[in-house]
Amino acid sequence: MEAHTSAPLPLGGGRLLAAISTNIVSILREHYGRGPMKAKTYALDDIIVVVMRGSGFTPLEQTIMDSGEPNRVIAMREDFQRVMADRYKETIEELTDRKVLAFLSQAHVEPDITMEIFFVDGPLEGFGAVEITEPQTGGVNVDGAEP
Repeated sequence: MEAHTSAPLPLGGGRLLAAISTNIVSILREHYGRGPMKAKTYALDDIIVVVMRGSGFTPLEQTIMDSGEPNRVIAMREDFQRVMADRYKETIEELTDRKVLAFLSQAHVEPDITMEIFFVDGPLEGFGAVEITEPQTGGVNVDGAEP
């Protein structure tokens, strides 16, 4: 009897979103020494957004915060995200089977939120959006008729 080997089915829906959150948090924990308390991934068409909340501050970051310079903590976290960009992009590409065209990262101190935004080369199955290529100046009803 011949064994059938096939590629694993690509992840979809909530399983894909959970895998993205889990992998990004794992990378953070491995390289930053801690991870967020909460992570949530959103996918819409060709955009993936990972929102992480409550990673807390390292003792070094807290000392800088206490000195009244939270912007230095933001800059340090943004530098870290730039260093990790290739690793993040590889993870997204492996999980989605899409090429990452652009990666944006934003850190915020109070509240402690970090966002990782990935633009991929095609829509993700099951996550849609409506595209407007030449927006009108007047309002348009959902069915496309003028109001």
